[in-house]
Amino acid sequence: MNGSDNRQVSRRAFAGAAATAFMIVPRHVLGAPFVPPSDKITLATVGLGRQGVAVSMSLLARPEIQVQAVCDVNRGSKDYMEYNDNATLIAARRLLGDGYEKWAEDLASPGRVQLTHEFSSSLGVGGREPAKRLVDAYYSARKQTDYKGCTAYRDYRELLSKEKDLDAVYVATPDHWHAPISIAAMRQHKHVLCQKPMSHSIADAHRMAATAREMKVATSLPVNNPSSESTRLISSWIADGAIGAVREVHNWSSRPYWPQGIERPKEVQPVPDGFDWDMWLGPAPERPYNKAYLPFVWRGWFDFGCGSFGDMGCYSFAGVFKILDLTPPLSVEACSSESYDETYPKASIVHLNYPARGDKPPVHMVWYDGGLRPPRPAGISKQDDHFFQKGDANEGILYVGDKGIILAGFNGDRPKVYPENPKYQPPPPRQRGAAGGGPPRDAAIDQWIGACKGGPASLTNFEAQCPVSEAFLLGCLAQRFPGESFEWDSDNVRVTNSQKANQYLDQTPRSAYKV
Repeated sequence: MNGSDNRQVSRRAFAGAAATAFMIVPRHVLGAPFVPPSDKITLATVGLGRQGVAVSMSLLARPEIQVQAVCDVNRGSKDYMEYNDNATLIAARRLLGDGYEKWAEDLASPGRVQLTHEFSSSLGVGGREPAKRLVDAYYSARKQTDYKGCTAYRDYRELLSKEKDLDAVYVATPDHWHAPISIAAMRQHKHVLCQKPMSHSIADAHRMAATAREMKVATSLPVNNPSSESTRLISSWIADGAIGAVREVHNWSSRPYWPQGIERPKEVQPVPDGFDWDMWLGPAPERPYNKAYLPFVWRGWFDFGCGSFGDMGCYSFAGVFKILDLTPPLSVEACSSESYDETYPKASIVHLNYPARGDKPPVHMVWYDGGLRPPRPAGISKQDDHFFQKGDANEGILYVGDKGIILAGFNGDRPKVYPENPKYQPPPPRQRGAAGGGPPRDAAIDQWIGACKGGPASLTNFEAQCPVSEAFLLGCLAQRFPGESFEWDSDNVRVTNSQKANQYLDQTPRSAYKV
């Protein structure tokens, strides 16, 4: 930690303490333990969109965390995508507790927006000033006498310069900012929790892993798949020979919800008041402002996001790598709908070939998005037909072995062995938080907090997740060039048969935003 020697000793003493699972209810209702200020992890959040605010509320509710600063290039607005009407405001009021049922009525949703022909979304609040307001209200509601107020920043560099006693940073910006901010924080000996995907480029993923190793800080992605009960169950079934040697994996997502397969807009629009467009672009190439890029819809643009693969593959691949003990692939190839110069395709199929591992055979993995999915295997029961039908919720994963298959939800949930075998049955669903229910929903964050205090590294630390990120970012690369097969040399971090492809393994940031 970055405090005095006494702070370091007292925090290490907490290394074996169990982390508290997050629920959006007041701390006094949970009966959470009081943690002395000297043992708290002081934290700042950089990036206060929907996901940044949601996870920041999770961190606020944990007694081990003291949020002391927030940072966003947006002062505040109510145009962030939400999955349910007024979801952010409702969650904030629940977090604050009794007496706050009508808190911040001025932050209520202004309505809905139609993102694509098929997907509409409620609009919600985000930005640094609303986040500061929430943090101040939270600690005020708990009458925390040692609280000195939350500071709001526009530029993360100013935050890192001024917040001298900061222990950790949570990075929740668009993808193209993940590596620069994480690396800058780690170089100042801050622990880092970074939103998925880990990075925007393969070179950045390796830099993040190397910096974490050099600076000896605790890092993690809030991805729970490696710690989930489903992952452990599927691992045990495969190890027991339930389906024989696994040679294929098929994984499909209904994303994207946001526009992809589009051209750059020609219209130049005025930058909203209180929004720093140049800082939002940061390391990305300069371009005029347009609402086609943000918020949320940035995921579909090559310069800012990683498309469906980066949005969702980081979850499922983290589980698959753990289950099958995979290493980076040897080759990758994609086919897709119509290609565009600056955005990911509307739909694609990506093939990745992984090497043998000891006595385990090579694995061929196929990713599907945009509503595409594998053929329905023979013998599947009618109750599992939905996995292979059109629909936003019909996402899944399929492990194909020499003797059968395992079919499950996208992240491995509700797994089932075919041909059906009474020996391999998932346990009945357990209520969240029930005794013996396995890791909590936020296991990755619990592990990260423990690592910040001197405990074991999180299963989703930067070094562990670098090969996973390498794999799906290669898939993103293949989506740029459908029909071309790329041979991958992981040791030297290069494509061996295409100099053109190698140009996209790293990004050259604008000079003002080099780290």
